[in-house]
Amino acid sequence: MRDHGGNIEAAKARFGGATWIDLSTGINREAYPVAVSAESFAALPRKSAHEALIQAARQAYGTQAPLVVLAGAQGAIQMVPGVMAPGLARVVSPTYNEHAACLGAQGWRVEPVATLEALAGADIGVVVNPNNPDGRMWSRDQVLALRGKVGLLVVDESFADPVPQVSVADQAGPGLMVLRSFGKFYGLAGMRLGFALGEETLVARMAELAGPWPVSGPALEVGARALLDRAWAEATTARLGAEALRLDALAAAWGWSLVGGTHLFRTYETGDARAAQEFLARHGIWSRIFPWSKGWLRLGLPGLTEWSHLETL
Repeated sequence: MRDHGGNIEAAKARFGGATWIDLSTGINREAYPVAVSAESFAALPRKSAHEALIQAARQAYGTQAPLVVLAGAQGAIQMVPGVMAPGLARVVSPTYNEHAACLGAQGWRVEPVATLEALAGADIGVVVNPNNPDGRMWSRDQVLALRGKVGLLVVDESFADPVPQVSVADQAGPGLMVLRSFGKFYGLAGMRLGFALGEETLVARMAELAGPWPVSGPALEVGARALLDRAWAEATTARLGAEALRLDALAAAWGWSLVGGTHLFRTYETGDARAAQEFLARHGIWSRIFPWSKGWLRLGLPGLTEWSHLETL
C-alpha cells in the first residue's frame, strides 16, 4: 500500500478540530530559515544556480560523484526503475513503501527481504539507511560489501544527514546509486529537492528524463545556501539527538517501548497502534501507524514550541 504520513486533512476530517501538530512525518519542524531573492521567482532557473547547488551538495555529502538534482528523493525513487530493463528487485523491508511500489509499477518483480545480505543476486537491491520506520542502520562496510553482488545497489540516505559516518555517497558510481533528500533534515519538504548520485551514464539518463528545469529557482537558491551552512547542520544535529531521547522518555511514560528511530522520528511498540493514534489525536497530535503492524506507531519530533503540549497529556 502506498500510504504516507503528512495526511493531516484526513485527521481533521476524522477527528475535527482546527489546530493540529502534525508529527506523522519525519520532517524537522524547526526549518532552515528561508530568504529568497525576487529574481529566483521571476526568472527561469539559471544554469549557474543549478551548478552552484550541485557543488554545494557535493561538498555537504563529501563526494565528487556524478549527481543529478531532482524533485526530492521521491523524484529519484520514481526514476530508478526506468534506468534498467525490468528484472528482479529486492528491497530490505519493512521500509518506505514507494521503492517497491515504483519498481512494481514499472514491471519489476519485487521481493521484500529482511536482511541486507539477502539483496545479493538481485538486479536491483534497495536499502534505506537509516531505515524508515524502524531506524535500523548499517555501517559503510556492511553496505559496501554488497557492491558487486547486486546489479545495481540503491542506497536511500534520506535520513543520513545527522549520521554522515554511515553514508556511502563518496563511493557512488558503477553498481552503486545513492539517493539523498534535502527537505527532511532542513525542514523544507515543500521545496521538493533531492539528489541521485551514481554512475555517469545512469545519472545522465535521469537528468535527461528530468528535463531542463527539474527544480525551481527558489529551491536552487535556498538549497545551495543551506547545504553549505555547516554550523546550522551541526547545531541541529545536536538538538535533534537530545530531543529524540526526550521523546523516548515521554513515550515510556505512556507505556510504549522503543522499536527504533533516527534523529527525525521515533517508532514505538504501543500494543494497540490504532488506540494510541486516537489517544494522541484527541489532543490534536497526528501520528503515523502502519497497515502491516498492529502495534507500531511513529512520531516525528515536535518543534520547540510544541513540546509543552505533548508533555501535559
